[in-house]
Amino acid sequence: QVQLAESGGGLVQAGGSLRLSCAASGNNILKINTMGWYRQAPGKQRELVAAVTSGSGTNYADSAKGRFTISKDNAKNTVYLDMNSLKPEDTAVYYCNAEIQTIGRAGLRFTTAYWGQGTQVTVSS
Repeated sequence: QVQLAESGGGLVQAGGSLRLSCAASGNNILKINTMGWYRQAPGKQRELVAAVTSGSGTNYADSAKGRFTISKDNAKNTVYLDMNSLKPEDTAVYYCNAEIQTIGRAGLRFTTAYWGQGTQVTVSS
């Protein structure tokens, strides 16, 4: 089974920084196509913050451009989100997401989107 383990959330003052980490684990992982971060604030829909592909292409929400940086460590199957100049409106639960190819019985391959359990980021004004 594939699992995503998130860490790094917390409480920070406006203007501060946080680093989120998400590690994918599972003994049947063939390839990680994309890894990224979404967030969901109270009363709002979940939205993409940033994502990185297996080819290291990146995609950022407009609200994240210039302040957040997504990166990955392929050897560790880990994605990072460095968040700088945090604002109160960045307060949300941040979820790691990964599209992963796995191999099952008889060599069958599957591509599945996985989600982490979420980590709270709170930015005080």
